[in-house]
Amino acid sequence: MEVNSNGSIEPCGTPLTHSSGSNWVHSTDFEVHRNWLAITHSLPVSKWYHESTSEWTLDYPPLFAWFEYGLSHVAQHFDKKMLVVQNLGYASPATVLFQRLSVIATDVVFIYAVRECCRSVREEKGSKDLLVRPYFILAALLLWNYGLLIVDHIHFQYNGFLCGILLLSVARHLQGRHLEGAFLFAVLLNLKHIYLYIAPAYGIFLLRSYCFTKDNTDGSVRWSSLSLVRLIALGSIVISVCALSFGPFIAMGQLPQVLSRLFPFKRGLCHAYWAPNIWALYNVVDKALSVLGLRLKLLANLPKASMTGGLVQEFQHSVLPSVSPSATLICTLVSILPAVLSIWRCPRGARGFLRCLVVCALCSFMFGWHVHEKAILMAILPLSVLAVESREDAGIFLMLATTGHYSLFPLLFTATEMPTKVLLILLFTLYSFTSLKKLFRGFLLNTLEVTYLLGLIAVEIICEVVYPLLPWKQTLPFVTLLAKSVYCSLGVSYSFIRLYLSILRPTDKPKEL
Repeated sequence: MEVNSNGSIEPCGTPLTHSSGSNWVHSTDFEVHRNWLAITHSLPVSKWYHESTSEWTLDYPPLFAWFEYGLSHVAQHFDKKMLVVQNLGYASPATVLFQRLSVIATDVVFIYAVRECCRSVREEKGSKDLLVRPYFILAALLLWNYGLLIVDHIHFQYNGFLCGILLLSVARHLQGRHLEGAFLFAVLLNLKHIYLYIAPAYGIFLLRSYCFTKDNTDGSVRWSSLSLVRLIALGSIVISVCALSFGPFIAMGQLPQVLSRLFPFKRGLCHAYWAPNIWALYNVVDKALSVLGLRLKLLANLPKASMTGGLVQEFQHSVLPSVSPSATLICTLVSILPAVLSIWRCPRGARGFLRCLVVCALCSFMFGWHVHEKAILMAILPLSVLAVESREDAGIFLMLATTGHYSLFPLLFTATEMPTKVLLILLFTLYSFTSLKKLFRGFLLNTLEVTYLLGLIAVEIICEVVYPLLPWKQTLPFVTLLAKSVYCSLGVSYSFIRLYLSILRPTDKPKEL
């Protein structure tokens, strides 16, 4: 590195900032976060959620804005030009280097959280081989997680930092330190509001198992055992964090403006990369019905389809009813309800809460509005903890992680990135299968499940080798995205159903170590 005349740092051929030749690698999220650095550094707080020079406006909760503000004071020592709001698309080598290093630095939170989760794992006594100890396998599954590696360190985001806070919160609950766990989740919620989807799991668990201190003989809640001291302490923590985060904007009368940024509904049902969820299957069924209807002359004058155009936009379904944001919200809440009711009626401690959390995360992924494919990590990472303690959960983890990780392939779409993503997913998947097989001393998947996972290889070959040779490549370039999403939707849906059934069994607990 060199320090130039204006005091900024310039990298000299660092591999962190380019992949080949002189082409600097920076995804859209680089510009998103560069713009947020510029907004929080250059403008007064009162303008943060009004600034719209860039299309990538600030749309995370206030605590994350303050996080960007803190980073901006370090960023100015790398390249002050990145902190100019008008410098749209600015991506100097020093800027990219700083952003890469900021992700690495904040991963310290994730590393510490992994350590705490490993300390909370239950395991058999007497196991001497370190490589097959549950805590060692868990550390490898989390620290070497394929999704985090490509999403944060190749594509670019701060998921490790955020997921670290989530896992640390989970670890605190497993350790019985519930107020700390609640505090950490309140902080997380004010850093990124997507975690609202798992808030019901936290709320019901803490109310049922922390605020109510005793059960009746039949296992039902003893209403007279409500501890007002615990309830007030819990409420005070949550309210204090939210007040610290939103208070300044409430005082300035900007709460409606902030909320309008946090909850936009003009982006369409599906993200451009088509997360593998129920709506991907819904879209394909609609498309198939429209094509069949036209060929059989049962339908006419249908609107031109836009769902495979690879754009973030609203569109109307041709045959099936179009899905509104309110419809997805209702579907999500209805799907979450049985899960949270199960831990109210039949509490299973912190591990029952963790299972409910994963189910809630998957419910939001399956039925949410404009879901990003990266959101699957919100389920895969905490499920890793259960996977090293339960044979059944290990099998579900292998299905969900393999399918969910493969669905992230479109994030790295250049030819030079292909060897990297293939090698990383193969290494992680092989380790997951071999380590969990040794831990539980046997195969964890049946023949049908293995056959489905092998089908992922066939899908990749067809999409990346065969389809580019066909004439449809020019007219229908996004068919490969559709094919990968739909195939992965089947695996994610299967894992979701299996995990959901496990939480609805009130007495038949999964076999544990």
